[in-house]
Amino acid sequence: MFILSNQNSIANQFLAELRDLNTQKDRMRFRKNLERLGEILAYEISKSMEYKSHEVETPLAKMTVEIPKRQPVIVAVLRASLPFYQGFLNFFDQAESGFIGAFREEKSDSITINLGYHASPDLTGKELILADPMLATGKSFIKSIETLLTHGKPSIIHVAAAFAAPEGVEYLKSQLNIPYKIWLGALDQKLNQHSYIVPGLGDAGDLAFGEKI
Repeated sequence: MFILSNQNSIANQFLAELRDLNTQKDRMRFRKNLERLGEILAYEISKSMEYKSHEVETPLAKMTVEIPKRQPVIVAVLRASLPFYQGFLNFFDQAESGFIGAFREEKSDSITINLGYHASPDLTGKELILADPMLATGKSFIKSIETLLTHGKPSIIHVAAAFAAPEGVEYLKSQLNIPYKIWLGALDQKLNQHSYIVPGLGDAGDLAFGEKI
């Protein structure tokens, strides 16, 4: 599991601004910081990918460089993931994309994850990046993965989140039985009684796009 905040970098500023009550009032900055984290995590994920030799001709000479063997498939979990997903797409700019509309139904004693929409290319043998800024209970990630597997079995799933709770990480580990890696901006303390990440930042979708009714 990769945790970006375990090593000090400029990403700490982006994470801090996403959490800050005052900075959160600037929706454009909130979305931009999610996008930046997506770019940084895309860069980190790229280090784990397979590469191939590619010949480039400059104005002065020919040379060989190593480039990714193939582009991943990037799947955004709507709606909160859109700016986060854009960061990944900025770096993997030839990637195919998929989209899942996931929402949670909160009852007095349980939380149910419902999928309202999904679209995906064939995933067979491809690297899949599943991007959702918040990994809380992990149930929406697992529900999304179960749905995506109907489009073929990827070679590996990269689970990417800006913020995560330990309970969600453990749930993923207990449920996933195909190759996967977890990539996080920060691993927080816990879930509260309403299954929100603490200290977290609140509702990422509302902060990015406005409150739902």
